[in-house]
Amino acid sequence: MSWLRRSSAPLAWALLLVTLMLLMPRLEEGFRLIAPDARTLIYQRDSFASLVANHLLVVGVASLCAILLGMGAAILVTRPWGRDFLPLVSQLASIGQTFPPVAVLALAVPVLGFGSVPTIVALVLYGLLPIVRNTLVGIQGISPGVMESAHGMGMSGRQILWQVELPLARPVILAGIRTSVTINIATAAIGSTIGARTLGDPIIAGIVNGNTAFILQGAILIALLALCVDSLFERLQ
Repeated sequence: MSWLRRSSAPLAWALLLVTLMLLMPRLEEGFRLIAPDARTLIYQRDSFASLVANHLLVVGVASLCAILLGMGAAILVTRPWGRDFLPLVSQLASIGQTFPPVAVLALAVPVLGFGSVPTIVALVLYGLLPIVRNTLVGIQGISPGVMESAHGMGMSGRQILWQVELPLARPVILAGIRTSVTINIATAAIGSTIGARTLGDPIIAGIVNGNTAFILQGAILIALLALCVDSLFERLQ
């Protein structure tokens, strides 16, 4: 029964997200209680479905880039010929997350322009640390006896990586990817400040116009999207 509850959780959150997107215009009276002085209660500049889709696209592209870069760098520095670069890779990944995404956007806009591209760059930098850290922990945490056995069987370095190290480290690596993606789902909303179409649009519009209903609509959809993706990763783990 517990397995059934875990497997149905992503579907339940996804259904709730879709239902809320479709029924949002019918909730006007409910939002009137929150923002009684607002002239418009439901955000209408773009459909919520298109905002969710574009939000997912931005996060998906950024997460894929972060996974490839983060796992690739972590794997390289765990090889005998790349261990000298381990401190450098760890420091760069840490700097990427400690550097505010807003500052990254401010620096990237003059070079990359407005829209989704600088947002993706900021999300990639922000999402690297959990992936790099967990990939390192997963690979370095494999028992030396297992590695010796693999070498004793005559397996090549590539075979050991794909058939021993990555399968054994997979739960830890997935946990890092899960953290990275979930964080970026919330962080992607800042892309709306530079013209990217995300679920941050109603939040920014609500802040500018003093409309609490708009802010709440964007925040609820972002939260449901994060819960849906997080529960999916939980099922994968």
